[in-house]
Amino acid sequence: MNSESIAVIIPCYNEALTIGKVIDDFHRELPQATVYVYDNNSSDDTSRIATEHGATVRFEPRQGKGNVCRQMFRDIDADCYLMVDGDDTYPAEAAKALCEPILNGTADMTVGDRLSNGTYAEENKRAFHGFGNNLVRAMIKWIYGYSFDDVMTGYRAMSRPFVKTFPVLSEGFQIETELSIHAVDHRWRIKDVPIEYRDRPEGSESKLNTVSDGIKVVAMIGTLFKDYRPLKFFSLVALLFAVFGLALGMPIVVEYFQTGLVPRFPTAMLAASFMFLCGLSLATGFILDSVAKVEKKQWEVNVYSKYAYDDQPGHPTSMPSER
Repeated sequence: MNSESIAVIIPCYNEALTIGKVIDDFHRELPQATVYVYDNNSSDDTSRIATEHGATVRFEPRQGKGNVCRQMFRDIDADCYLMVDGDDTYPAEAAKALCEPILNGTADMTVGDRLSNGTYAEENKRAFHGFGNNLVRAMIKWIYGYSFDDVMTGYRAMSRPFVKTFPVLSEGFQIETELSIHAVDHRWRIKDVPIEYRDRPEGSESKLNTVSDGIKVVAMIGTLFKDYRPLKFFSLVALLFAVFGLALGMPIVVEYFQTGLVPRFPTAMLAASFMFLCGLSLATGFILDSVAKVEKKQWEVNVYSKYAYDDQPGHPTSMPSER
């Protein structure tokens, strides 16, 4: 693991209580790695403490974890990117197990699974977080056919081609869901690595709002469902319109064949409108599905180019200067 470059990337917002220990732990476990802390408008001493503990500190003024990750992915060049939160809930002892599959080329993203060994259920004291995780897992499995052990974890390792071809769309805590869906839809190699989880120490507060951020995550799943699986998405919309159209129209059709009359003309027009929208939705799905397939082909070509570039001797891996 010594010949490849590893970047430990830590998005932070008011983590002065824990960031020093997190940096020290990862320096101990991965002495060859460069630790980056991106301060996202912290009002405490996060950046000062991170600097004192030997991290490379940068600042991201656009609020939100997704914005921080976008800038980290743009700024940093490495063979392996190990992303972890600065709240000391993830064990640095698992870092080598997460990085090894990336560096030996057997995975493109490794996921720190908090759920399989039961430690998340034991340690997590925040209501509904486990339920939300299971709901998102179920939605992704239904839409994409892939079952993550832990879809919302913030502890992941990723390869350079994965990071450099990943378009970050989310601004906040939806980033983990977006990473997971992107990996599944683009058929990256994914490996789950069970880890021990510990809750935040006393005095450290979670920045995640269960309700509002949960709604944003579900909305992100819906948006990516439409973008990545347009035919399936618009087929479901068409089915909904068809149900309403048939429910309103069938009694009128039956009455017409019995009497030769259409006594409820406004209802008949409404039913016809629903059926028209059904056909329009199906047509939209087919068109966007064709567009999505073309975009996927182009994306695959871009990934091949990225791999070919990285395989060239002496490709640049130098880190950009601090801002």
